[in-house]
Amino acid sequence: MKEIKFCELQKNFAEMIKDDWMLISAGRPGAMNTMTASWGGTGCLWNKDVSFVFIRPQRYTLEFVEKEDYYTLSFFGKEQRQALSYCGKVSGRDCDKVKESGLTPVFVGDVPCFEEASLTFVCRKLFVSDMKEDMFLDTSLPEIYYKKKDFHRMFVGEIEKVFVK
Repeated sequence: MKEIKFCELQKNFAEMIKDDWMLISAGRPGAMNTMTASWGGTGCLWNKDVSFVFIRPQRYTLEFVEKEDYYTLSFFGKEQRQALSYCGKVSGRDCDKVKESGLTPVFVGDVPCFEEASLTFVCRKLFVSDMKEDMFLDTSLPEIYYKKKDFHRMFVGEIEKVFVK
């Protein structure tokens, strides 16, 4: 993979995240997890290129993202759609999800990503906040998306490195 600057990318990240999905990964060699996400974003905050990711409290990956200073966002081509679907349905608590997905983990330093990814962001956590029901101005959203009251935890991470195939 080749390292480039975030500003060199000519991608529509809203479309990529919503339609193509991504994997959020954290951990270290021997102890990592990943999850499929279709909510999130990228932008500029505090004069930094950043990512915004949202993780529900029951997701096993949350434990890894909370523990580590870094997480990665990995994007794939359509040929990996089945692996991403698998990573979104199966918990790493119950099996070796990464191995069973058929994806090949690699590490940038101690931060996990995937050999098959066409694009990877290495993000350093800057901010975390829990969503709460009383924060919603559109009160229909909790009724639609949070029937179990399992509100997401939001992470903002500085995109420190970008790798492309």
